[in-house]
Amino acid sequence: MSDLTPDSILAALKAVINPKSGRDVVADGMITGLVIKGGHVSFILDLGTNASGDEEPLRKICEEKIRALPGVLSASVGMTAERAPGAPPPRAAVAPSEAGIGRIKNIIAVASGKGGVGKSTVAVNLALGLAKLGKKTGILDADIYGPSLPRLLGLSGRPDAENKKIVPMEAHGLKAISIGFMMDEEAAVVWRGPMVAGALQQLLADVLWRELDVLVVDMPPGTGDAQLTLAQKVPLAGAVIVSTPQDIALIDARKGIAMFGQVKVPILGLIENMSSFICPHCGERSDIFGHGGARETAEKLGVDFLGEIPLHLSIRELSDAGTPIVLEKPDSAEARAFMRIAEKVSAKLKN
Repeated sequence: MSDLTPDSILAALKAVINPKSGRDVVADGMITGLVIKGGHVSFILDLGTNASGDEEPLRKICEEKIRALPGVLSASVGMTAERAPGAPPPRAAVAPSEAGIGRIKNIIAVASGKGGVGKSTVAVNLALGLAKLGKKTGILDADIYGPSLPRLLGLSGRPDAENKKIVPMEAHGLKAISIGFMMDEEAAVVWRGPMVAGALQQLLADVLWRELDVLVVDMPPGTGDAQLTLAQKVPLAGAVIVSTPQDIALIDARKGIAMFGQVKVPILGLIENMSSFICPHCGERSDIFGHGGARETAEKLGVDFLGEIPLHLSIRELSDAGTPIVLEKPDSAEARAFMRIAEKVSAKLKN
């Protein structure tokens, strides 16, 4: 099993000829998202944009070649047809455990069952709170379709490379990576699920994280490919679920909790964001989305309730400006709420 490496897998696949080009599938740049974990091998066969629908035999041949290798317990080959004509082929990713993820003490997912609950804002302020507590902290934007980390951290430009690895960008003491650093802000990512999973694996495996106490992963909303990829490929210390108090958000939050339970990822706790609206002029409180629903849900499900974050104009303004409230207004009630949550999460992590 120790002989299984990306090079040995690719060497075997060089014997598979693409009948449309007469070249092998490796030379044609068709292999992406390669993951090797404990004798289990998976990758995506990228057909480009000229797929005709009769490529299933080619996929089966690739799978059979890998299964025949000594030490392979299983082989899974998916197909996609996303690469534009003339575009460079995606690089094959290696298993995150083989690429420095082992130097990160704790990886936590910040997730939500639905969009629009302020998950990314919570993830960034949580990461900054952990850094203020003395943790060497990084943050990974796993929302491939809607990356928001560049805006929230006030970062722009492209990351550097070192020894064929991506060097994380830095802001406010955080190491950060996002697909948003590698594309125009207004560009749309039009990919199918397997390509999203492959991109997430590359953001983990091809990044030079070095040593971190904690990596916060800002997940996309829902319970789809990105969540499963992270849960299955990375040793998560746990997940933090973000919800608003309203029933429709809490229904989806419960689905998120159930999904992580199915893949044996512990729930670190539930956060109620936009818990109440504080008028910036008079200070009056209004429960626009209700109040206390997340605490009640946490109690019913037997998970920890981490805290409430109010709906306040300054949180939105400072997030848009790339200067999160934990840094810009550390003495505010809103920043203190984030810090209390960071302290609770920190207490659950390995030192």
